[in-house]
Amino acid sequence: MSVSSVQIDHVQIAMPENSESQARYFFSELLGLKEIPKPVDMAKRGGCWFEVGDQQLHCGVEPNFRPALKAHIALSVDHLDELRAKLEIAGHITHDDNMIEGRNRFFTKDPFGNRIEFMDKI
Repeated sequence: MSVSSVQIDHVQIAMPENSESQARYFFSELLGLKEIPKPVDMAKRGGCWFEVGDQQLHCGVEPNFRPALKAHIALSVDHLDELRAKLEIAGHITHDDNMIEGRNRFFTKDPFGNRIEFMDKI
C-alpha cells in the first residue's frame, strides 16, 4: 500500500455525556451538516455522527470530558463571513489567528469548548 491511497474516513471529537442535543444544534442547525445514523450497537454509547463531504465527523461521549484547546478540526466552508456572523449571533465567540497565505480563517469553540477552525475553500 502506498501513502497516496490513505484517506481520512472520519474524525472524532469528544463531548460530555447527555450532550447530543447541543451537538445536533451546533453541527446540524448552525453548520448545516447532515446527521447520519450510528450503527445500532454503537448508538447505545451515545454521541452522534455527521456527514462532512465524503468524510464523517463523530461526536463521541467521553467520561471525565475535557475540551481540546489546541488540537482541532478545520472545516473548509463556502461563505465564511456569513457563517462567522451566524455563529456570533448564536453566541459563539470567534477570533482570528495568524494568516495563512491565500486563505481566510477564524476559530471558535463548539458547545463543549473544543477548538474548531473554519477556512474558506480554495
